[in-house]
Amino acid sequence: MINKDKKIAYNPNWQDDYKEMIATPAESVSHIRPGQRIFIGTGCGQPKTIVKALVDHRHKLVDTEIVDFLSLGGAPYAGKELSEHFRVNSFFISADVRSAIHEGMGDYSPIFLSDIPALFSSGQLPLDAALIQVSPPDERGMCSFGISVDIVKSAAENASMVIAQVNPQMPYVHGDAQIHVHDMDILVPVDEPLIEYPPIEIDEETRQIGEYIAALIESGSTIEFGIGRIPQAVAEFLKSKENLGIHTEMFTDAVLELIESGVVNGAHKSSDRNKIVASFCMGTKRLYDYVNDNPDFAFAPTEYVNDPFVISQQHKQVAINLALEIDLTGQVCADSIGTKFYSGIGGQVDFNRGAAKSHRGKAIIALPSTAKDGTISRIKANLTSGAGVVTTRGDVQYIVTEFGTAYLHGKSVHERAIALISIAHPKFREQLLKDAIASGYVRQDLADVSGKMVPVPTAYNATYLSEDGTQVHLRSMQPTDEPLVKDLFYALSQETIYYRFMSRMNTVPSKQIQDFVYVNHRTDIAIVVTLPEAHGDDIIAIGRYYLDETTNFAEVAFVVRDDWQNKGIGTFLMKHLATIAKRNGISGFTAEVLRENRAMQRVFSKSEFKTMSTPTDDTVSFRIELK
Repeated sequence: MINKDKKIAYNPNWQDDYKEMIATPAESVSHIRPGQRIFIGTGCGQPKTIVKALVDHRHKLVDTEIVDFLSLGGAPYAGKELSEHFRVNSFFISADVRSAIHEGMGDYSPIFLSDIPALFSSGQLPLDAALIQVSPPDERGMCSFGISVDIVKSAAENASMVIAQVNPQMPYVHGDAQIHVHDMDILVPVDEPLIEYPPIEIDEETRQIGEYIAALIESGSTIEFGIGRIPQAVAEFLKSKENLGIHTEMFTDAVLELIESGVVNGAHKSSDRNKIVASFCMGTKRLYDYVNDNPDFAFAPTEYVNDPFVISQQHKQVAINLALEIDLTGQVCADSIGTKFYSGIGGQVDFNRGAAKSHRGKAIIALPSTAKDGTISRIKANLTSGAGVVTTRGDVQYIVTEFGTAYLHGKSVHERAIALISIAHPKFREQLLKDAIASGYVRQDLADVSGKMVPVPTAYNATYLSEDGTQVHLRSMQPTDEPLVKDLFYALSQETIYYRFMSRMNTVPSKQIQDFVYVNHRTDIAIVVTLPEAHGDDIIAIGRYYLDETTNFAEVAFVVRDDWQNKGIGTFLMKHLATIAKRNGISGFTAEVLRENRAMQRVFSKSEFKTMSTPTDDTVSFRIELK
């Protein structure tokens, strides 16, 4: 648990009180020797002036190792011309150091973010110096790590020498985020603006991904926001939620509106209740001013925030992280493009595993469906040669693209492949299906359904409150519904099967199930009614129409599980399908109903549309005009 801090009071005379510790930037780095290992503070908290002084001091340094995590200060030490003086060792590759690492002038150390502090404290990666940035000391002599606590706190506690840039523009934040002035060695007074990380422009593709993710987040959830456009886009769609909490390694300006509107209040958090917990933030001056001396925030080091056990103690913890690509078995690559290291493991595995163990938690991996201007699919039969697996196929739960959501946990390879193909970009689905069949992931008998692997329309979604007060959901049929449709069939009574299929059936061929599941969502519309259960959704009804394009009339049919009949679901399905058909310019419906099937006849007869019925010996033919 994170303790509350009292309101801070700065020591206006701190430079006089600690004058023996004060040095200029140049004087401070003169204590660094060749061959030493130097840690540089994280992200927007990087001490820019001291770093510049270190680079200026390069003529006296050789073989100096720079250890960083998410450098955003331009990384002047990573230039090619400085390679004989400095070599970068990065835990998370930012754009500032990517070229140096790709060109062999630096290294990447893949490691879970939660494990990094132990590298320092155990002596496995000893630090000769830590260059950090803090706020001025308060009346107790305590300085704040401000917007970057993360691994900076551990680095400062374990480095042989701590050189601190003391900046009055660094916020003093609450939580486990302080260091006593006497635990540092050299203080460098610098008054300069912090590095800013402005909001990223969100395109429609990213916004759609954000909307799908937000749909998975329940009120009362606690959220981890990863870095990048997608987590920022999620925030746009959380405004209708209630009592959200935040436990995240980092956050940006995107959360401010949610906090100010009261959507985020932490009221239902299992620990650190009413607190926004993070280890660092990156944003604009507005964000930095907002967190300054704000008791609603509790900043803490990585070893607490990213501890999977701590994360798992939150009920309904949601982790949102990103991927570069994913294969059809569920292996997630997030740190490299082929053999080229691109970013890092970061906190993805920490939060993914913590959220997965949380009561009613959700671990979400998001990615656009394509890369390189739509020329390649990010969902692949096999990962690119050399690509590393960050999240294993055993750890993965939800995968989200702009084409929908695939839930993989506990699913077979066949089910995973079908689910992922269904949310891949449509232009790659046919080839992905062929690759899946060739790899043995998917049955050969699915070879002829590739033309029906089309985007599932979200516009067809609806909810219905049944006559007994139960809320059920309506959505388009998906390829992943194959086992659910099979379960529905075997749950039907023989009478219901006879009424729907006009024949007696004890088994249902796989081909018939496929015909139900793989629809083109244009001339062939299938809507399922689902009931949320602890193990996932159950399908309790299906409504469907098949368009005859020569007449512009569609044949319509329904089936409702026996225990859900006579609760108005068939009538609502009829209205919903009629709305879809009218939107698609269809003139009307036709239906053939057995004479014994009085319930279905009533559904059609009491329709609000003009309905004509023609009885025969065994059936009643209906013609329903929608216009």
